[in-house]
Amino acid sequence: MPAAETPTHPGGLTRHEVEDYLAGRPPVELNLVRSLLRRAVVVGPLAVVLAGLIRGLDGAVAAAIGVVLVIGYYLLSGALMSWLARVSLGAYHAGALFGFVARLGLIVATMLAVAALFDVDRPALGLTVIATYMVLLLWEAGARGNRRTRRSGKAWKAGTASGRSDRSHG
Repeated sequence: MPAAETPTHPGGLTRHEVEDYLAGRPPVELNLVRSLLRRAVVVGPLAVVLAGLIRGLDGAVAAAIGVVLVIGYYLLSGALMSWLARVSLGAYHAGALFGFVARLGLIVATMLAVAALFDVDRPALGLTVIATYMVLLLWEAGARGNRRTRRSGKAWKAGTASGRSDRSHG
């Protein structure tokens, strides 16, 4: 068997089998972005209204700009990670590791550019970007974690009567 066809472990899948399987499925990042956009529909208006109540109309406008920036960067991130996953696993891992810091730097640079080009409420813009970014990130992470916990709970209940699976771990 050629090196690319050699399973990574006994009973494992070859690289081509994995690629064929993934080619028929939508990118995971697309699902994450869709889920994040559903949450942004809730978080965005709340951030704008809250900033408007605290900082007035200028605060609401700055908050709206901030929410759009965060959503735009999440979309960019999903597209980038999806593309990197098609390039190679190493590129995907590097994108995940260094991309987070790069995206944060890009958000800061964009905020500074917006603040320099337009007369916006800078505290409202900055706080909205930070809060929206973190709320969406943590909400999505919590939701993903809960899904995994529910799935593992179902798997645990599906085991034997004692709650253990029939597999030996020893």
